Amino acid sequence: MNLRAPVNPRTLLTWLGLLFGAAGLILQFTISMQSMLGSGRDLFGSLGAFFSYYTILTNIVLVLIYLSEVLPAGWLALFRHPVLRGMMAANIALVALYVFFVLRYLSVLTGLFQVADSILHYLCPVLYLLWWLIAQPHGNLRWGNLPVMLAPTLVYFLYAMARGAWVQEYPYPILNAIELGYAQVALNAVYMTAGLALLTLIVIALDRLLARPSRTLQ
Repeated sequence: MNLRAPVNPRTLLTWLGLLFGAAGLILQFTISMQSMLGSGRDLFGSLGAFFSYYTILTNIVLVLIYLSEVLPAGWLALFRHPVLRGMMAANIALVALYVFFVLRYLSVLTGLFQVADSILHYLCPVLYLLWWLIAQPHGNLRWGNLPVMLAPTLVYFLYAMARGAWVQEYPYPILNAIELGYAQVALNAVYMTAGLALLTLIVIALDRLLARPSRTLQ
């Protein structure tokens, strides 16, 4: 074994993303479940609340994408698709931007909650965007992919609103129909969709630009 052999940047970014993503999710799950169960929630209510967050769901997908790079398993084939990978670049960028410009001013986190928050909202997005930009082949995205790349977030919005109407709890302030009303929530959703659409168009443009010539790290 040659210990002086250069590290493959693609491999390094893949493993960093996988390890930090998994660690961040495990940490967030552990402390969140302890907090929610300790406050009197039942197990199913706690699980429902935890998996209602867009941050959690997007980071789970990122971990599966990295996993698809290191495991040849057929059930991970979807996570090797360039449209899904490009879509997640836009989605995780939205997560980081929304938290940085909005959510971080609404509450003060300390201890392990702050550690988990920093991993999932800042470190993981940066690692994934770097991985997608410099360690992936480009030239596979088309402008016509935009509707497909926006569709999962629309499904999430409908799920979050349906769950919120059922349990009277919403994962994010901009979705809180109890306090804001459905009209304002719908307007917020339009704003967020426009922002995500812009980020997705930027991702598609970058994919096409980086394909001439390909700068993928081997």
